Amino acid sequence: MADNQNANKNPDKNGFYGEYGGAYVPEMLYPNVKELQERYREIISSQDFRQEYTGLLNHYSGRPTPLYYASRLSEKYNTKIYLKREDLNHTGAHKINNAIGQMLVAKHLGKTKIIAETGAGQHGVATATVCAMAGLECTVYMGATDIKRQAPNVARMKMLGAKVIAATSGNQTLKDATNEAIRAWINSPEDTYYLIGSVVGPHPYPDMVARLQAIISAEIRIQVQQRHSSEFPTRIIACVGGGSNAAGAFYHFIDHKATELIAVEAAGLGTETAETAASLHVGKMGIIHGFKTYLMQTEDGQITEPYSISAGLDYPGIGPMFADLFDKNRITCLAVTDNEAMEAGLELARLEGIIPAIESAHALAALTKIDFKPDEMTVLNLSGRGDKDLDTYSNYLDKSN
Repeated sequence: MADNQNANKNPDKNGFYGEYGGAYVPEMLYPNVKELQERYREIISSQDFRQEYTGLLNHYSGRPTPLYYASRLSEKYNTKIYLKREDLNHTGAHKINNAIGQMLVAKHLGKTKIIAETGAGQHGVATATVCAMAGLECTVYMGATDIKRQAPNVARMKMLGAKVIAATSGNQTLKDATNEAIRAWINSPEDTYYLIGSVVGPHPYPDMVARLQAIISAEIRIQVQQRHSSEFPTRIIACVGGGSNAAGAFYHFIDHKATELIAVEAAGLGTETAETAASLHVGKMGIIHGFKTYLMQTEDGQITEPYSISAGLDYPGIGPMFADLFDKNRITCLAVTDNEAMEAGLELARLEGIIPAIESAHALAALTKIDFKPDEMTVLNLSGRGDKDLDTYSNYLDKSN
């Protein structure tokens, strides 16, 4: 569990990373958010929490996940490329790390009902999974568009006993699902815990989720040192929507500038078009879902609809930690189009026998945009597996042939 106080990765007492973050919440939710702010650090630092959290990660989810040397991918790019296999977690993505942790926090707070938002469905599945395990009532809000394109995960959530409610406003994607989840939380704040899936939302969620996902970078450092003389690779690459998998992969390297951190956004049809989800590339400061960040919006401040072929990256903002690190030039931000991501996903399948989630395929596509040296070591966080995206891959192949 991460407990470093460095200002680059931990917010101030009001939840701000530089200019970004904070807690902009309706009055009805203030007691819940205030209680969480006052107690989350105490809870996740306690010996009881750490023992139960670590035990579930190891014996239920299957950690540590491997650091796999992708030999054929490395040969193609004439460098050393390692994949952090978060796709091998129980439920198929990094999302389970955070879901286990927040479920335990909810139990410590005496909550009996869990609500969550989901885009690609991986966070929804992870939440439904831990609620089934703990005997908690679970409701997941998901955009109607995402329900159609992520049908396997919808089926999994229902099998696990969760109620899935469609969000039918806006683009009917992740932003709209989050809106509905917040509305539901306002209506029943006393017994309900909102289990947010990324490093977004009002303080303390961005910090709490980053700390729970930091197990990824903690393992990377150990695994890199086991293979090389240093625990610090040349660079780490991860996709970013809200940014939870990138926060986890970057966390223990943020203070070590010898390791380059590359965050890959979803460009959609291109950052020069209106069909994009690359908020660091095209956004400006604004407030969404209780926090301040780079946000896709019109000149008069109206939030614009994001677009990406990837349901998990289809969000108009980004976690406040990343907004601050971007301003400080600590992260390099690249943008990858739908087609680039799909081709990268197919390349990994054909070179390494691994079908990645389309979210992870965006990170893989960044390999074509980097000038590698043979002796460099690059770690790419493979945040999820592609089972949920087989229809999208199949449609892409049909159109390509």
